[in-house]
Amino acid sequence: MDRVALRGLKARGHHGVFPKEREEGQTFIVDLVLGLDIRPAAADDDLTKTVHYGIVAEEVVAIVEGEPVNLIETLAERIAQTCLKHEGVEEIEVCVHKPDAPITVPFDDVTVTITRSRV
Repeated sequence: MDRVALRGLKARGHHGVFPKEREEGQTFIVDLVLGLDIRPAAADDDLTKTVHYGIVAEEVVAIVEGEPVNLIETLAERIAQTCLKHEGVEEIEVCVHKPDAPITVPFDDVTVTITRSRV
């Protein structure tokens, strides 16, 4: 299986379990790795035979900026299910970063990574 990766998609969302997170929002960063067969697109040099990663990026940002959820686990699942709706995408790995999570000790990042497939 071939891979198309989008890394570092940034959007502001209001996800979290604490009122301050819901009110003020924060930046979330999403990395995607889409699994698909790109041979037909490469053979014909045809965008319609692969995933349009620009559209995928816009959809992911819309999810992050959209309806708030408590958990980034839920956010990752919503993103994965949206990516799998694209024809040809057989597998998706989603990593959601929450670098401004409300943690009281020094840290670099909090991430949740999931892998989903059509199978």
